[in-house]
Amino acid sequence: MNPDDVVEQVRAGGLLRTGEAVVVLLSGGRDSVCLLDVAARIAGPAHVGAVHVNYGLRAEAGADADHCRALCAELGVALTVEQAMPRAGGNMQAWARELRYAAAARAAARRGPATAIAVGHTADDQVETILYRLASSPSRRALLGMRARDGALVRPLLQLTRAQTTAYCEARGLAWRDDASNDGRAYARNRIRHDLVAALREAHPAAEANVLRIAAVLGEEAELLDALVDEQLDAPGGRTIPLQRLRGLAPALRRLVVQRLADDAAGRPVAGAAGHAGAVAALRERGTAYADLGGGVRAVAEYGVVRAELVARGPRGEALPAAGEPARSGAAALGAAAPGAAALAPVELPIPGAVAFGGWRVACEASAPEPADGVLDRAALGAGPLLVRPWRSGDRIAPVGLGGSKTLQDLFTARRIPRARRGALPVVVADGEIAWVPGVATAARFGISARTREAVRLSATPAP
Repeated sequence: MNPDDVVEQVRAGGLLRTGEAVVVLLSGGRDSVCLLDVAARIAGPAHVGAVHVNYGLRAEAGADADHCRALCAELGVALTVEQAMPRAGGNMQAWARELRYAAAARAAARRGPATAIAVGHTADDQVETILYRLASSPSRRALLGMRARDGALVRPLLQLTRAQTTAYCEARGLAWRDDASNDGRAYARNRIRHDLVAALREAHPAAEANVLRIAAVLGEEAELLDALVDEQLDAPGGRTIPLQRLRGLAPALRRLVVQRLADDAAGRPVAGAAGHAGAVAALRERGTAYADLGGGVRAVAEYGVVRAELVARGPRGEALPAAGEPARSGAAALGAAAPGAAALAPVELPIPGAVAFGGWRVACEASAPEPADGVLDRAALGAGPLLVRPWRSGDRIAPVGLGGSKTLQDLFTARRIPRARRGALPVVVADGEIAWVPGVATAARFGISARTREAVRLSATPAP
């Protein structure tokens, strides 16, 4: 495969495009050097940036950085070199990985929100990754390997072998730096590369190609399985499922659904969450029940609906209440904001007008005087403005038609408002008294009556 063929193969993959910004993680090794040159040829040098992190772990680190500077100058690519603070002990590979991805994210942010971050992982890296994951955390996900695109992160060289990136650099006259630590066996990845992959190749000459082939097939099947999971959730991209529906699923599909709920709640893969699917299905329907999914995530069954949420931890590692869950200290009795609501500062709402509150857009506009949720007597509201704030423990309202005051806590339970939503609901206050809570209650004092001449309608919609 000549260099032009490599460029066309990468271009056909669609991860690098002409005129689109990309930041390349540049170690100075052959794979990243190949990627940088290909990116410059496809996107154009002005649209490409490079990031090199000097970890200071090897005597050659300074020469590696100098090599990257010379290469970028030759290709007309802007380079950012970051110097890491020395570190001793711990998982050095994980530490280095976090540093370089953080540096790349900063460089990409400077270029704009649509900037991709490209890494030089090859087909060889894919095989090693699959084998390592199978050994360390066996799961269906392990066999899927690395994705070509994972959010802003792209891997344009996954279809190329290390031999092909080497041949590309040689044909283009591009020098690279070899990291001697890659030849040692101190790290598990190196042992897989030099020992396990070599043994598999001796067992069958097409071993690596077969690993990649099964990963590709399972990747296609994973798309079908993801679609089946989507069908079971309450809405496309939804994050809840009725408990009865979950119980009725085939065990394999139930595990996939629980895994999806956990992953979505955490924003990352939660290893082993699927193994708790049986415990989730066994949760009671009445009240609120929890099941630990591992990885700092728990399943919550409330009003017969299951969701997953991160478990907040206190300074001693204790689990803290979920948003809207009654506090376990005396703070709530003093009228403190409900857990999960402390970060939502009160805002003033003009009459008429609109404001942003948390994830809501709360609006007040003129309306016909008709009895409906959120329609209030304009005169009863006073001069304004109204106040929008989160609910507080002890909050009370005298709803239209109920003939007395109720705590919002009781109304939330009666209206089946999940605890996780309560802390973020907007509470609209007029003249020091709660006038309206969307989907929960309108206060009788501010409701429409025979004496109403002018009215306003309050609304709360998810912010775009």
